[in-house]
Amino acid sequence: MTELEMTAVPNLKKGCILTLFGGILWGLSGTCGQYLMQSKGLTSDWLIPIRLLLAGMILLTICFIKDGKKVFQIFKNPKDGLDVLIFGMFGMSMCQYTYFTAISQSNAGTATVLQYIGPVLIVIYVSLKTGKRPDKIEVFAVGLAIVGTVLLATHGKLNSLAISNKALFWGLCSAVALAVYTVQPGAILTKYGSMIVTGWGMLIGGIILCLFFRPWTLAVTVDGGVIGGLTYIILFGTIVAFVAYLEGVKWVGPKRGSLFASVEPVSATLFSALLLKVGFGLMDLLGFACIISTIFLLTLGKRR
Repeated sequence: MTELEMTAVPNLKKGCILTLFGGILWGLSGTCGQYLMQSKGLTSDWLIPIRLLLAGMILLTICFIKDGKKVFQIFKNPKDGLDVLIFGMFGMSMCQYTYFTAISQSNAGTATVLQYIGPVLIVIYVSLKTGKRPDKIEVFAVGLAIVGTVLLATHGKLNSLAISNKALFWGLCSAVALAVYTVQPGAILTKYGSMIVTGWGMLIGGIILCLFFRPWTLAVTVDGGVIGGLTYIILFGTIVAFVAYLEGVKWVGPKRGSLFASVEPVSATLFSALLLKVGFGLMDLLGFACIISTIFLLTLGKRR
């Protein structure tokens, strides 16, 4: 084994651990949000503006310490500045708001799995935009996503819903928002890097949602549980998870990284069951398996 190969092996292991760790932290963040909203009486109207605002400020501070005035270069180009504004307003804010609202109407596991329909929507969008038919693996993935959604929503009984209309609506909205969140900022992500774009997206999204929902006017009882939960979501479920995942992707590559990130819905489901005693039936687990399988199919198949 060459010296280069000997160096690559521990780095690969390090990358695997970091990407998995980031996905697990994201999953636990959803469970923590469920606890705050269903046990502490918080709403996504209060939680998400505060989360995005504080997380954006912290992330941009880290970027400024690391990169200095490069943080502000994105606004020197009017088009790039407009793109990051759109990303913050319609990508980041909507992705987070719809996801946590879906959690409030169901549970972290179901909401996270429904959001993971987003990559399938991206396949459909790319096919329509390019005029190219999806390949067999992509068609199969779309089919699996539909079957999984039906199983989650109806438990196999097509004449009734097993989850509330609101849970299904917000879950599917979060999938659409995830697709927009993923596709829209492509050019500026390549140009300025994920941390800077995400930091500005969070800060802008937080400001917009604060102006819209005015969380300071909402009655919230802040106790130790709320402070602890909010601290986890902002620091570990956002900052640490994001940095760990990006650092891991540097070593394992985006293809493996996206596979390891699919641990998020699995961890959200497990944490909901273990920590919040949420029960999942056979049909739920089959629906989860169908939707999560699409991530593996789309990542391992032909990538466009």
